[in-house]
Amino acid sequence: MINNTYNYLLSDLKKLKGVGIKTYNILKKKKINNIFDLLWRLPKSYTDRSKSTKIKDLKIGEVQTITLVPYKYNFPRIRNLPNRIYCKDETGEMDCIFFNSYEGYIKKILPLNKEVTVSGKVGHFRNKYQITNPKYISKDASIIKDKHNKYSLTEGISENVYNKIINQILTNLPILDEWHDEHVLKKFDNISWNESIIQLHKPENVGKFKSNFYKRLAFDEILSTFLVHSQIRKNIKKIKKQQKFFKNESQKKLIDKLDFELTNDQKKSLNEINNDLKSNQKMFRLLQGDVGSGKTIVALCAAANVVNSGFQIAVMAPTEILAKQHYNLAKKIFDKNINLEILSSKTQYKEKKTIIKKLKEKQIDIIFGTHAIFQKKILFNKLGLIIIDEQHKFGVNQRKKLSDKGGDNCDVLLMSATPIPRTLTMTVYGDMDLSIIREKPKSRKEVKTYSKLETKIDEILRFIKKEIQNNNQIFWVCPLIEESKKLDHSSAVEKYKFLKNKFPNQVSLLHGKTENEDKEKILKDFLNQKTKILVSTTIIEVGIDFPNANVIIIENANKFGLSQLHQLRGRVGRGEKQSSCILLFKSSLTDNAKKRLNILKSSTDGFVISEEDMKLRGFGDILGFKQSGVKIFKLADPLHNNDLFELAEKEIKQMEKKNIKLSKYKTLMKLYDQADIIYDIV
Repeated sequence: MINNTYNYLLSDLKKLKGVGIKTYNILKKKKINNIFDLLWRLPKSYTDRSKSTKIKDLKIGEVQTITLVPYKYNFPRIRNLPNRIYCKDETGEMDCIFFNSYEGYIKKILPLNKEVTVSGKVGHFRNKYQITNPKYISKDASIIKDKHNKYSLTEGISENVYNKIINQILTNLPILDEWHDEHVLKKFDNISWNESIIQLHKPENVGKFKSNFYKRLAFDEILSTFLVHSQIRKNIKKIKKQQKFFKNESQKKLIDKLDFELTNDQKKSLNEINNDLKSNQKMFRLLQGDVGSGKTIVALCAAANVVNSGFQIAVMAPTEILAKQHYNLAKKIFDKNINLEILSSKTQYKEKKTIIKKLKEKQIDIIFGTHAIFQKKILFNKLGLIIIDEQHKFGVNQRKKLSDKGGDNCDVLLMSATPIPRTLTMTVYGDMDLSIIREKPKSRKEVKTYSKLETKIDEILRFIKKEIQNNNQIFWVCPLIEESKKLDHSSAVEKYKFLKNKFPNQVSLLHGKTENEDKEKILKDFLNQKTKILVSTTIIEVGIDFPNANVIIIENANKFGLSQLHQLRGRVGRGEKQSSCILLFKSSLTDNAKKRLNILKSSTDGFVISEEDMKLRGFGDILGFKQSGVKIFKLADPLHNNDLFELAEKEIKQMEKKNIKLSKYKTLMKLYDQADIIYDIV
């Protein structure tokens, strides 16, 4: 037995018997980097080879186990012909067939006139039973007469080899010190980590997701993630920063200039951010809000307060056009004494040089731009706040590095327009404090959502014509760029050609293969109403504000997830006019597709929609989650293990309240996170 340590579990795969270079490389391609990773490749089913069958009772097409005696070899000298071994028992005869196996190997495993147990799928050829390339052969029947796990194997690793590797690991499984307290263990009938792993790989336990061993292991990985987040929060809170002093009068003056009133959620979020800014602890906060809920104005109010306290601000957006929109809004609402600049790839070299010099000399208060504003050569004089829009593109490690980059006196505010269920929020953003804006501005009209059969295209074209006559603009979203022979979706390119014939000189096209420079021009032309219809793939779903676009048509809407449809719908309804979203679909819809469309038509609350989306699709498919670089759990599921997430959250709060040291959880975090981030923790 291995010593009481996690080192064995994190050791290289080459330490295992039976893992040569070929097997090692196959496993590496599947991102199985160490022994611990192998434990989470769970059996998908099992084959019961425990019952032995006589030759006369064999069933064609089934996996059977037979004890027999080989009595004659047939090794043809002609290439490509199989080797045939004639076998018998007291009830009849059958053949074992081998392709690409050497004579010596066959004679070793199937010696003549010796009783051998064979297991494999039974076939029939020329009125005789046969098994081709038997899965298991042994002189010891007890080795075969058992239940054998079936795994989702990569090509090149046999079921037999894979089972031997897993069994080897389970035999050498180290006995780890328990990290849970008694009251937690009681919830899982006191089952240990080691016993849970062993139970997880027993054939009869395949699919037992509600069992104590499964739930205990799922809880382990949830708690591990929450512990890392908790420690990051603690480390950030330990940083003593220079407090920011500002008067609320200047904020009130700014808000009074707006042509709308802030919602209660906006006021609450702004108050939470201001309290962080004024404290001597570094702010690391997420501002999460539904599409059109008014996050940007809250962030800009906070930015004005930071300027009034004598610091600089950097505002980063995912695209240049969105950075420009933020810059223009700030110019419109801020006093002239606040110095604003925008830095992008289009900024001329001479102008860029001047901006960099001004930043260093604190002649710029707020700089807007893309990730380029955080290049090494760009130095700030007194950076006090970093605001990042569309945060879901950053994982935990990236956020931590960003926080470190700003320095001790720099607060960090990240914004996300991706509403996600609470269990996911705990997982994705657990390292941050959270402010949520659910309310929409009172002046904003709800987008009317309709579903239409794609065969009614003529009706839609008449509707578009009328909208263009009323000086409105239209988004037309397609799933694919070009026609696909495999998928029956509309393509953006084909739709562009179709609409261009119907509406000459009024249609533009945007997709993922569009060059950045062309993309910016296309969006700018649409923003300036030079074109009336923008045919696009889903790349328009993030953040950009086109107040004059009040219709969005989504082709094959049943092919999108609910959250993505909601994000796309959020591209319209940003002006004062009534807006519409038309979901086009084919006549043959699945029950799930019908549910998705009906949910979207009945609700405009992104948080409600994301909960429903998770129920229908599973958490790994929620918009922004797969793409975020965030770890996807091996066992835990935010939908089905909601109770475990709540238990982990309760435990973390108790630990933080009692200031419990995390040294007892060192093994847990080392095993489950395996990232540089944890070395700062324990």
